[in-house]
Amino acid sequence: MPTETGAAAGGEHLYLVDGSGYIFRAYHALPPLTRADGTPVNAVLGFANIMARFLADLDNGDRPTHLAVVFDAGRRTFRNDIYPQYKAHRPPAPEDLIPQFALIREATAAFNVPALELEGYEADDIIATLAATAKARGARCTIVSSDKDLMQLVGGGVDMMDPVKIRSIGPDQVIEKFGVPPEKVVDVQALMGDPTDNVPGVPGIGQKTAAELINTYGDLDTLLARTGEIKQPKRRENLETHADLARISRELVRLKADVPMDTGFDDLRIRAIDSAKLLPFLEENDFRSLRNKLGSRLAAPLAGTAARAADAAAVAAKPAEAPAAPGTTAYETVTDLAALKRWIARARAAGIVAFDTETTSLDAMQAELVGFSLSIEAGKAAYVPLRHRARGGLALDGEVAAQIPVADALDALKPLLEADDVLKVGQNLKYDMLVLRQHGIAIAPFDDTMLISYALEGGAHGHGMDELASLHLGHQTVKYDEVTGTGKDRIGFDEVGLAEATRYAAEDADITLRLHQALKPRLFRERVLTVYETLERPLSPVLVDMEAAGILVDRAELARLSADFAARMAEMEAEIHQLAGRSFNVGSPKQLGEILFDEMKLPGGKRMKTGAWGTGADVLEELAGQGHALPQKILDWRQLAKLKSTYTDALQAQINPKTGRVHTSYAMASTSTGRLSSTDPNLQNIPIRTEEGRKIRRAFVAAPGTVLMSADYSQIELRLLAHIADIGALKDAFARGIDIHAMTASEVFGIPVEGMDPMIRRRAKAINFGIIYGISAFGLANQLGIPQGEAGAYIKRYFERFPGIRAYMDAMKELAHRQGFVGTIFGRKCHVPGINDKSAARRAFMERAAINAPIQGSAADIMRRAMIRMPDALREAGLAAKMLLQVHDELVFEVPDAEVAATKAVVVRVMQGAALPAVDISVPLVVEAGTGHSWAEAH
Repeated sequence: MPTETGAAAGGEHLYLVDGSGYIFRAYHALPPLTRADGTPVNAVLGFANIMARFLADLDNGDRPTHLAVVFDAGRRTFRNDIYPQYKAHRPPAPEDLIPQFALIREATAAFNVPALELEGYEADDIIATLAATAKARGARCTIVSSDKDLMQLVGGGVDMMDPVKIRSIGPDQVIEKFGVPPEKVVDVQALMGDPTDNVPGVPGIGQKTAAELINTYGDLDTLLARTGEIKQPKRRENLETHADLARISRELVRLKADVPMDTGFDDLRIRAIDSAKLLPFLEENDFRSLRNKLGSRLAAPLAGTAARAADAAAVAAKPAEAPAAPGTTAYETVTDLAALKRWIARARAAGIVAFDTETTSLDAMQAELVGFSLSIEAGKAAYVPLRHRARGGLALDGEVAAQIPVADALDALKPLLEADDVLKVGQNLKYDMLVLRQHGIAIAPFDDTMLISYALEGGAHGHGMDELASLHLGHQTVKYDEVTGTGKDRIGFDEVGLAEATRYAAEDADITLRLHQALKPRLFRERVLTVYETLERPLSPVLVDMEAAGILVDRAELARLSADFAARMAEMEAEIHQLAGRSFNVGSPKQLGEILFDEMKLPGGKRMKTGAWGTGADVLEELAGQGHALPQKILDWRQLAKLKSTYTDALQAQINPKTGRVHTSYAMASTSTGRLSSTDPNLQNIPIRTEEGRKIRRAFVAAPGTVLMSADYSQIELRLLAHIADIGALKDAFARGIDIHAMTASEVFGIPVEGMDPMIRRRAKAINFGIIYGISAFGLANQLGIPQGEAGAYIKRYFERFPGIRAYMDAMKELAHRQGFVGTIFGRKCHVPGINDKSAARRAFMERAAINAPIQGSAADIMRRAMIRMPDALREAGLAAKMLLQVHDELVFEVPDAEVAATKAVVVRVMQGAALPAVDISVPLVVEAGTGHSWAEAH
């Protein structure tokens, strides 16, 4: 761009916004979002929010005279002619971001701000050119970016503004970053290279060494001319061998300040927001919330908001603090409202805040809020106590008494947690969302470090904060037991002193923020960003609603079942004593072992390390299979005892006194395949193949005026096996609606489907489902009660008829051994630790897991996609049905009597189409739905 002449521009100030950097910040800040025509717009909305806030902040501060947003025009630039491998390793943009690039340019224009880009050049080159033009005019220039590559431009009236940390970057900050002044940054970068952009640099020379060399020799050319003076042999050899690479690297990192542009400096003069441009853009993209937020400002030139002014004043009222040194922490106990508002203002300015709650219970539906913590910068955090009391419930002491009233604190906090331009970061944030839901607060937008970790490394390790802190930060956290004690001496968190509470709770927020900084960028690099954005994060608010809804339980029916089970157990005990020849404690494994193996001399007994006989279910099942009556009676008694203690007794105690319902909690990151697990109570382990198990489901009932609807995927894992392994015979059978088990029996055993013996079909069914889990001949023999040789022959014939299944299994095992994980059809990585273990048994177990994971994981992903879409689909249809439970391949709804048919149609449609458009499965997904007053009747 040619230098413009004319009178010196006294007071001119150009702001150049690095738009490309803002795009990815906006994309990662918001969950997936589409407008009415299905176009993804989450990044567009995030960018528009940033623009609105940025313009308002400029009005409140040192307002510029000129402004432009600069973008990259494409991936290929003149630098690729210099070095073809430049940026060759950069992964492609996420699929749902690509269509948003053009819309983001439109957003910039809609705010009446010039959007600049030029083919063959990077945004940084345009920024360098415009900065040079500003300097030539005598104007100031502020580059709004934290990109280190732009730091070479700082000085002579040019500075930078970090948009995340909201801090100015001048020559002193550049020296702090690179160890050299701005004019020497290019030489340092040429030596150290940049693996992100594939700038080669000189091997073995990092930033510290590069700065030392440039400070010693003055510049790159002098250094390369005097390499013989360098005393370290390896360093000298590297510089001499790779001198040309250093010179090439310098050309790659040096920004061009003479880009030929048609836009002149005066074309960038700042302009008022034009409602005629902005309003149609907001309406077209369904950005009603932003339209309402802007309100009267649409007609005002860069008008600031009262909220922003208040935030700025609150920040200004607090003295600036030096950033925490590495490895140090600065935690504050906030006990007055003014201090809390200062933290909130700083969070609003930062655009990101880590958040965590402390409560009285792990049951989010009954937990009282004790306090919360905030962090916006690594090493700095605050804990806000709300309900701490003196130990033992005695009168409050002076320290504990100084707390912000709960209502006042939540009134101040609510706008921050609901602000759509501030990203809230939590660890297992679903719990905090459910707690605050009781106070009328909906946290959004958000990121969850537990779910980010799970998307990256599901199955590789646990995803709790303590483990993640140790694994990724090398930090041992303060444990809950350290501040509350254990056993009979444990106290509630509300009785913990404020100093100790702050040490524990503030660290939670601090570590969560650090984990977010460490893990979030990996999602894009490791190609699991879509998994997180489409399968993990959007499911949290859905589960919050489900857990809050709960399901009604008939306490009288549970009590009746408990009494029935107790009576039957007593009858069984009498029979067991008669079979044993004497009385004993049926619930005692030790006494049972003595009777079975010492007194009755039954074969196959094995002693454990304790010396006692083993009497686990596998031992008893083997003995029962040999025709012994006592082991079978013990198994029957144990099943009833478990049902009674785990369900009919325990469920009565787990009924919420406020709602009359049980509210199970769904663990989102506990399996390796993406399947949800249910706890407190666990509703996924209720046996449905026994009459007693089905009786328990009778106690789960619909509220008056409604019915329960159960919608279940039919044979989804077998269908996915047919699709993933590409088994033509199975795919054809599913497409034609043929009984898949009868068809398998016909193929394997060579008998016609018509008039088939049900026992033969049952064997084929056991093989079909067993193959998915890598069943062995021994396992199939035990399951069917047949000789192992016969079971082995069945499996052999199965693979002969369906060779593609064996090929699939071998491929998954090989893949798992090679890379340590397998994947689902939606890109989820299912890690299989131990796949290369020295133990043959461990390897075999993980090989079976590797075979099953893509199938079970894909089924879990389909279920997640259905659950995520379901609330909006029901709402758009004007239906009041509530999704209550997810159990394996089944969803349970509470449906108004008058809406049963309409709800069933929506539910079936959403579930059957859940894989689309991401994956077009080559077999039909079939959903069977039923209704009834109880869960048992509906299933």
